[in-house]
Amino acid sequence: MRTVDFTPLYRSAIGFDRLFDMMEASSAKNTSGGYPPYNIEQKDEHNFRITMAVAGFAEEQLDLTQKENMLIVKGERKVEEGRTYVYQGIAERDFERKFQLADYVKVVGASMENGLLHIDLEREIPEAMQPRKIAINGNNLLEG
Repeated sequence: MRTVDFTPLYRSAIGFDRLFDMMEASSAKNTSGGYPPYNIEQKDEHNFRITMAVAGFAEEQLDLTQKENMLIVKGERKVEEGRTYVYQGIAERDFERKFQLADYVKVVGASMENGLLHIDLEREIPEAMQPRKIAINGNNLLEG
């Protein structure tokens, strides 16, 4: 297993702690094992969609939470007692999948269709952070 040491970068890069922490966390082993499978689609410059295959889960068994820059998707199945399987090939297990969101990205909607959970995201850059034109005035002297 290959690991990357970000210590030299900490010495010269100020304010990037969160980025380095995210890179270290993403290089750690993923405990969810790839379940459920998902796609991340970029629809345009500011809109994204996460599509998760959640076949067998009802809407009320799924929970979506956005906490700061983290999107957490949980699925909890109710245990159905009294069933005896000869073969069980369909994964019926609980899951928790976390997505790290960039600054100013928020969830704008979610829907279920044919066993797929669609989560729509949008990047809303605040007015103060957007580029703005600055007029050049040739007369900058204060009158007084």
